[in-house]
Amino acid sequence: MAKEKVRGRRADKKSEKVEKKAAEFGTSRDNKEVKEIKEESSIEQIDASLKSPFFGLVDSNELDYFKQAESTLNINAFDSDEERSGFIRSVLEEARGKELKLVTNQICSKLMERLVLFASDRQLKNIFGQFSNHFVALAHHKYSSHVLETLLVRAAALVEKELINDFKDDEEEEALTNNEEEDGQEDVKVTMETLFINMLDEFKPHLKTMIEHQYSSHVLRLIILILAGKELPSTTTSNSTLRSKKSKIARKMIEIKDNDDFNKSFQTPSSFKNQLRELCNELSKNQDTKRMREYAIHKVASPVLQLLIGVEGLVDRDRTFWHLIFLKETEDKDAQEGAFVEFLLSDSVGSHFLESTIKNDGARIKYIERLYKLYMKDRVLKLAKRSTTGVYIIQALLFKLKPVEVEHILDEIIPELSSLISISENQNLDLGQKLIDASISRGNYRRDEIIEQLFLKFAPNYNVKDPQANTSSEFIENVLQLTGSTLGNTRDDWPTAEERRRSLFLEKLMEYDYKFVICVWYNFLALPLERFIQMCYHGVFSHIVERSLVVAPASEGEPKPVLILRKRVLNLFQDKIVNMACNSYGSHIVDTLWHFTIFLPMYKDRIATQLLGESHKVKESTYGRLVWKNWSMELFTRKKYDWKALVKQQEQEYFGDSEESGNKERVKKPIELKMEKLAEEKRQREEREARDENGKRKAADDAAEAYEKRQKLRGRRR
Repeated sequence: MAKEKVRGRRADKKSEKVEKKAAEFGTSRDNKEVKEIKEESSIEQIDASLKSPFFGLVDSNELDYFKQAESTLNINAFDSDEERSGFIRSVLEEARGKELKLVTNQICSKLMERLVLFASDRQLKNIFGQFSNHFVALAHHKYSSHVLETLLVRAAALVEKELINDFKDDEEEEALTNNEEEDGQEDVKVTMETLFINMLDEFKPHLKTMIEHQYSSHVLRLIILILAGKELPSTTTSNSTLRSKKSKIARKMIEIKDNDDFNKSFQTPSSFKNQLRELCNELSKNQDTKRMREYAIHKVASPVLQLLIGVEGLVDRDRTFWHLIFLKETEDKDAQEGAFVEFLLSDSVGSHFLESTIKNDGARIKYIERLYKLYMKDRVLKLAKRSTTGVYIIQALLFKLKPVEVEHILDEIIPELSSLISISENQNLDLGQKLIDASISRGNYRRDEIIEQLFLKFAPNYNVKDPQANTSSEFIENVLQLTGSTLGNTRDDWPTAEERRRSLFLEKLMEYDYKFVICVWYNFLALPLERFIQMCYHGVFSHIVERSLVVAPASEGEPKPVLILRKRVLNLFQDKIVNMACNSYGSHIVDTLWHFTIFLPMYKDRIATQLLGESHKVKESTYGRLVWKNWSMELFTRKKYDWKALVKQQEQEYFGDSEESGNKERVKKPIELKMEKLAEEKRQREEREARDENGKRKAADDAAEAYEKRQKLRGRRR
């Protein structure tokens, strides 16, 4: 009784908290937290109704055998594919009749998943048949749900094979299968399409429960993708339409790699479209706005609903799911809808839902424009300050709205960009990247202001117009946060995701404007030499060094101070070339130095001499051999005159000039070359049309002349 009172008090306190929050947004208790309170009392009933039946325990002898088989498949210790196929056949023979208890076992489920990945088409059908009448239970189980997902992907590939008549029978397997049929096995000659639809019939009564179940929701999402003919994402890719970040990490830990059927979309029969329509109708039947909005902010159901909104246009012109959540595009502002949108803009799950529906082409543009104009346009800057929620909605809108609205968002955010980005709290770096992309898409709209704001935030003491030799390393430190990073670690620590994100941001800046490249060079010179060399060997920061080694295009020209600065950067690599050439990351930098030393033949010769001085060490390294080839070191060793001719050719190509013409013309950009090609094709087409027209006229004239001659001849004969 005491526990019941405590639980009641906690529920009351939570209820009061929700009421306060609802009052702030102008809503009733129909939000996420109230839903969670209601779920606490009913979750036991839901779990009990879908509890997996007990298929039996795997005894110790069987467990040892199947563990050994899983290990053998994991290390792939086979000399040929035929040998592996024979091994899989023997394991499946041993597992016959035990599939259900194996697939629900923590250890043996990994074996079953590997067997599904490597199984032949006939073996796949047999496994599918063994799961028949148990799909619902398996989808709701922690371990078997993963096996079922892999099975569904392979099944989708097999459906396409049968559809295009690419299904071939293996004689040996056919004989084995016939023996199995005599033993009472299911007839494997049933098409995969039929088996798949039979499985869907099992799921249909339980769809509304699956949508918010921790494990079966993933199976449901995969079924929707298959029926819609969408790409089936890899199980090792995080934040995809199927996998969360946590799920991806778990996937990597069990060391199961996807086969070629993943990251593909497959052809589907017409019956699948009808099945998708029935599935959508079943999920939307008897649903109201309140329930669908609860799904939208439910951490498990929300991704399923995002996917349904993305595919419902294929089978439903009325967009039922969208209009169950939001009002029609002709409706004006509504208080309840406004409160719900406000909650989406301030909630982590809700913001993911709204961002996904904007980005994934699920909703019509007019639906998104209505929400933007009614509930977001007047407070763009305020939403951009919500670094974990609202800012992602603004970023998505930059690439969906009309140009006028995009420029309005840019006008609101660009003047405040430096204040929106936080270095210490690591916030809104993505916003900077998206603004750059949006500016480029609008013809470099307010480009100079963006550059000014970024320098103001990351290098306030740097003089962009007149850089000084005593420049500090504040820019690269503020962007990459080198202090406290994995730089210099002696262990094989993986670079963190945060380091990758920051590096990509800096690469974007250097690609955006050459001023950032110059600033990075000065920062390299300000770093301790040991620190700089550590960057060259780092899995992520080495990309920064590599991307910074670019020469200004010939059209812009290279001022003498920049040329001198380039020499100073090259001096940093003195006596480090050989070790870098033998390193997986440093070798890419040495390759890039071939172009970076253009018009500096002394430096190019010096690097080649260092490689030649320790040629044995370089050639013994896998990466060193690639550097040796890319630097044409065989020519340098045996035919130095030809090597120098290669250097001269590089300089001529830089100007896009032949050796005879002494003019230094600028290198044409790809878009200019493309336009010239199109103009040339148009000219040739017009010439062909003119020739054809002249030919037609000449033929007509000849025909007329011949006719006149015939007429005259007839007259004389008469």
